[in-house]
Amino acid sequence: MTAQKAWVVTSKILTAMLNFLRPFFRRLFNPVIQVLARTPVTPNMITVAGTVGVSASALALFPIGELFPGAASATVFVFTDMLDGMLARVKGDSGPWGAFLDSTMDRVGDAAVFGGITIWFIRNPADHVLAVVSLFCLACGLCVSYVKARAQSLGLKCDVGLIERPERLLIGLTSIGLSGLGVPYILPIGLWALAAGTLVTLGQRMRAVYLDAKSAKEADATQDGEG
Repeated sequence: MTAQKAWVVTSKILTAMLNFLRPFFRRLFNPVIQVLARTPVTPNMITVAGTVGVSASALALFPIGELFPGAASATVFVFTDMLDGMLARVKGDSGPWGAFLDSTMDRVGDAAVFGGITIWFIRNPADHVLAVVSLFCLACGLCVSYVKARAQSLGLKCDVGLIERPERLLIGLTSIGLSGLGVPYILPIGLWALAAGTLVTLGQRMRAVYLDAKSAKEADATQDGEG
């Protein structure tokens, strides 16, 4: 099996896990949503609170080596991030600002997770290579998100990618958490695999945007010629 095929299989497994967990957490959080719907709490408040929780967990615990507690608490806040969308649907309070805020807060949370583990690596001389890998995952992940947002703003298609944000977080937090429990080699394997998968995703999206832009340019040229 080639590396790309292996990543496709892995991505499908992770997606299936996420699709399995989402309905469970929706049922789990539904009573909370019904209570929040009768309060002044807004979806945007939950969005910001979830990001603060993820960031605080990662930046307070990862740098001091508390990897499992940090990953576990960050994961809880990642899943409670589903609350804002659920509450917005119940209250009918969704809109462009909410979508913009949610996307922005996602980037902040990602930066906190990979920034926190990078600090831990820097504090351990033997792990400086992994610090670079972690920074690469952070930078490349932000580029992946930016490419899609920029393409959509230009009216171009960018609906491809081996690893989306949920898979990136799942791989990162699972690797960090299991490493905190003493599982050997899981963190280096997870980060190197994540770096490779994220780079592939970036390449896929840039190629998709290039092809769509080229197709649109050719279509415009054909119309001009016919005119």
